[in-house]
Formats: sequence, C-alpha cells, structure tokens
Amino acid sequence: MKCLLFVLFLNRWLTCKSVQPETCERIMDTISDRLRIPWLRGAKKINISIIPPLVLLPVFLHVASWHFLLGVVVLTSLPVLALWYYYLTHRRKEQTLFFLSLGLFSLGYMYYVFLREVVPRGHVGPTRLAVLTCGLFLILLALYRAKKNPGYLINPASNDKSLSSSQNECLSKKGQEKTKEFPGADTSGSLNNRTLKDDLKGSFRMLASSPTKVKEDWCAKCQLVRPARAWHCRICGICVRRMDHHCVWINSCVGESNHQAFILALLIFLLTSVYGIMLTLDTICRDRSVFTALFYCPGVYANYSSALSFTCVWYSVIITAGMAYIFLIQLINISYNVTEREVQQALRQKTGRRLLCGLIVDTGQYNRGFLRNWQQFSTLGTRAFHHPAEDIV
Repeated sequence: MKCLLFVLFLNRWLTCKSVQPETCERIMDTISDRLRIPWLRGAKKINISIIPPLVLLPVFLHVASWHFLLGVVVLTSLPVLALWYYYLTHRRKEQTLFFLSLGLFSLGYMYYVFLREVVPRGHVGPTRLAVLTCGLFLILLALYRAKKNPGYLINPASNDKSLSSSQNECLSKKGQEKTKEFPGADTSGSLNNRTLKDDLKGSFRMLASSPTKVKEDWCAKCQLVRPARAWHCRICGICVRRMDHHCVWINSCVGESNHQAFILALLIFLLTSVYGIMLTLDTICRDRSVFTALFYCPGVYANYSSALSFTCVWYSVIITAGMAYIFLIQLINISYNVTEREVQQALRQKTGRRLLCGLIVDTGQYNRGFLRNWQQFSTLGTRAFHHPAEDIV
C-alpha cells in the first residue's frame, strides 16, 4: 500500500498534477519510518529532520565560497529558508530536530574548517586554540544542561493506573467534604470527575481574586492545577513551571529549571563565536582590524582555502547576530521579571507598558526592581515548591 502510494505520487509529480498535502505527509512519514541505521541491539530509527542540515550546510558554504556574489545570495537565502521552515513547523505545532541538528553541526563544522584551513597557517598558537576548544566544550555542556527537565508539571495520577485503598478512602473523604461546599456533587459519597474539576476551578478562581494569594489555573489537557506563570506547551504537550518559551534550538521548553543554563549557553556561545571570528579574520586578513577585514579583505577569494574561511566567518556572524538578539531580549525580560510568553500575551491584549518601540514590555505584575528581579532569577529552581496537583488526586 505504501509503495503504491509512492508510485502514485511520482506519477502525479511527473505529469505536473497537483498533489494533496495529506499525501505528502504520509509519504514523509513512510520515509521517516523506514529510515534506520544498523545498531548493536537492532536497527535504530532516525528522525528525518536531522539529515538536511548535515547535507545542505556544507554544500551551501562551499558554493558560496566560489564567488562573492554567490556568497551574498547563499548567505542571504539561508536565514530565509530557516525562518520559512520554523514558521512551517510552528504553525503545525510539531517537534523538530532540524534546528538542534543545524546548531550542533554548525558548531562542529566551523571548528573543523578552523582546524583544517586556519590553524595550518601558523598564526594561531596552542594557547588560543586551547581557549577556543574549551569554549566549544563549555557550550556543549551548557546545552546538555539546558536540554534537561525545564520544570515539567506531572500529574501523579498519570503514573498510577489504579489507586490504593488508602488513596480511595482519602479521595472519598474529599468528595464528601466537597458536597457540603458545592451543591453540584453526588450525595452518595462518590464524586463525579467533571463536578470535581468544575468545583476546583471555581475555588481557584476565588483564590485568584485575592491579591495576597498566588494565582493558579486548571489545565484540562494535563489534568492538574498549575501554579502562577506556568503554561501548557502545545509542542511538548505538557505544562512547564514559569515557562518562558519553546526553543527550537534545543528542541525543548525554557522554564524554571533550565532558564539559567539557557542564558549561560547563549553567553558562552557568543564569547566563543566572537573569539573564533576574530582569530580567523586576523589570520586570513593580516594587518587589518577585525571590523575592516569583515567588510574589506582584498584577495580573500584568490584561493579556495581563504574564501571558504571567509564564508564561514560571515555565516558565523549571521548566527551570532541572531543569538545576540535573543540574548538581549532575555536580559531585558529578566530585568523586568517577565517571560517571553507573558510579553507576547501582553502585546496581544495591549496590557503591558511598551518602551523603545516594543523592545521592552513591562507588565508590572511581577516587577520588583532590577536587583530583586535578578536575585529571583538567580535562585530559580533552588526553592522547594508546593505541588498543587498532588492535592487533587
């Protein structure tokens, strides 16, 4: 059946007939399912989104190093293609390893070009090479830490298929107590699930109306009560404490438990990338400042080695500029104690105070001053939190 579907797709493509999007998705799912590599304990399935960066990035960079105009076209089209793929997957709310693969492979490939084309010229000493290598390893360590649990909210009932007798008695007592407070419950002692959820949502709305108590919200998908600033990620399919955003570069959410590691990874990457760019330009464009060599380096396309190194420098500059913008936004949000999700929500509802043409958005809800905001950020994930989901199961 799958082979027949593939034959029909080729037939319609060769005859220039339109192909339904559902057919393309089924074919891609089939290719992804059949794409496996041999392993010790059986073949391992490969996510197809990992492969394009591994193939296309070296090809594009080598083509861009042939001529100056080709370099302009290729280096301009790469961010456009990346943004197009981002909006395509973001609209479908799908997880993808494309950007994680692109980021990791870019680090490895830039380091490989540096070792092969720049170091043999003799202008980079062992100390500089060791510093750059340490920076690369620190980036990987920070990314590994950032990809860990961002602070998932897990309903304890999802781990148990059946409740113990003591838990059943406790739940029954809670149900009987609810019948005294809420008139919609079953008087026989067994509480209807929908009634319990409605009553809990109503009670937490009453708590939210009090300024002295923490706002909490019921997540119908995760079946738990989430604390203030937690949010349900539609891509990961789970609630995250103090969720900032879903980062495609680490294929995970940035939340309470990994936000510090995310900021650290950005900082180390920026420092390492700028240092590598400076070393490369100082090698291939001698007797020129870094800024001047970036825009004017005569004779750089005279040989293929220097042309490839110069192309990789500009590719690194583009990536570094994008990450510097993300880092700047993160620093501003931390200084005002807002998350990226809260910023986007405030912009949609037009409730926040906008400064510098919208670059700064202050909701005023959690802002306690610059120093106290940073102090709170420095202690994220270190305090023992109360898990309200355990109170309802």
